[in-house]
Amino acid sequence: MTQETLAGRGLTLGYDGRVISADLDVSIPPGSFTAIIGPNACGKSTLLRALSRLLSPTAGQVILDGRAITEYGSKEVARRLGLLPQSSVAPDGITVFELVSRGRFPHQSLLRQWSEADEAAVHDAMESTNVLHLADAQVDELSGGQRQRVWLALVLAQQTPLLLLDEPTTFLDIAHQIDVLNLCRSLHAHGSYTLVAVLHDLNMAFRYADHVIAMRDGRIIAQGAPADIVSAELVHEVFGLRAVCVDDPVTGKPMVVPLDAVPETPSDIQAGDGTWE
Repeated sequence: MTQETLAGRGLTLGYDGRVISADLDVSIPPGSFTAIIGPNACGKSTLLRALSRLLSPTAGQVILDGRAITEYGSKEVARRLGLLPQSSVAPDGITVFELVSRGRFPHQSLLRQWSEADEAAVHDAMESTNVLHLADAQVDELSGGQRQRVWLALVLAQQTPLLLLDEPTTFLDIAHQIDVLNLCRSLHAHGSYTLVAVLHDLNMAFRYADHVIAMRDGRIIAQGAPADIVSAELVHEVFGLRAVCVDDPVTGKPMVVPLDAVPETPSDIQAGDGTWE
């Protein structure tokens, strides 16, 4: 991998003439598990779409492996970068094996049809996500947690060093959220993946990610390791939420505890230690 596996320089992003973000600079550390956090409609998914080339910036450029992402053909991008978008929908009646097999499309051509290598890649992806036993099941008959694992298997079958996941835990209950994020952490820890995920749950993001990008109103407020950037001040600036930050008793990473009631006496954030007087 090059020093900058994935980055954005001077990005202006938007839809139908409406600017969402302007002059964004962002860099995804190679080998990191990066979480993008922020309130609804702050530009998180827009940034992810730009980094994956689903959205073209009106200014600036995305850099992939040292080159502008626009210099690559579509299949070449898909061999370097896998994307799990929001609310993925499978065709009616498709089986798990058939859906995961579609992850091998970037590796196909007129001269290279389905091979033993493709079969092995699909098998390994399904085994890694614990859906191998569901190979013949129809995707639309699976539970939400199972379906999310199948979509992750499809992305893994692409065998890309970069995985971009847009809200992979949305609509899942807490047990399935942890299940999916444990899988992501395992892939990151035991493989050569760089993961980027848009996450809504702050404490999940801080627990699982080793790099965080915090956004508000289309701007990047802070980016870095959770221990370096997370504070009550940051949570208030990004979310408008009064909170205290403590150490997670399990991981030792920052954990946000919201203050759901205003103290009887006036209080301010105590600078530097993230507590309230």
